[in-house]
Amino acid sequence: MSELQESKQLASDQSIPNLFNPEYLRLSQDFISEVGGKKILISVPIRKPDSQVFIRVHPDDAFYLETTLLELKEERETYLVDPSLRADLSGEIVPKALYTCLTPQGTLFLWPVKLPSPDGRLDSWNSSAHRIAKLAKTQWVRVVSNRQLQGYEPFAAVNPFSEPEWLDLDFQAILQLAFQDRIIQDPNHPVLKKLRGEQ
Repeated sequence: MSELQESKQLASDQSIPNLFNPEYLRLSQDFISEVGGKKILISVPIRKPDSQVFIRVHPDDAFYLETTLLELKEERETYLVDPSLRADLSGEIVPKALYTCLTPQGTLFLWPVKLPSPDGRLDSWNSSAHRIAKLAKTQWVRVVSNRQLQGYEPFAAVNPFSEPEWLDLDFQAILQLAFQDRIIQDPNHPVLKKLRGEQ
């Protein structure tokens, strides 16, 4: 083999990556963009905001709902109740507002906040939560409990995040993902039978 042929062979060998080289195999920081794909939402949590995470509340009232929920404290489960069953469950259900929230990491969740009683009274915790939710429609905030104030305090981001990128989902789809297997439409639903002591 001539020197020219050896030179070409060497160049060819160097262009082929060594499959056992750790640097060649290592994941890059933008691995997700490399492999492609689109995130698919399969569930939406129903919970209070984490005190250490900033949130935004969807500014569109179409993503807000006042309804009745049944909350099982021990199981930490929240159920949506069919309006036709509300009268029979008046002692168990709680009127609540559902705010659609988003974290800077793109986590979507529903924040349930108690609504005022028929006489207009509402405790200081839930009253402050409603005020913070309104504030969070226009800026990133953390929701932190303050026992001395008997309520929540908002903390604004010092270096604000970019505007939230809301997912291309309507509110009905969000509700379906949040309550997909936690809807009470039947008086004989297992949860109601349990509350009646039938199980």
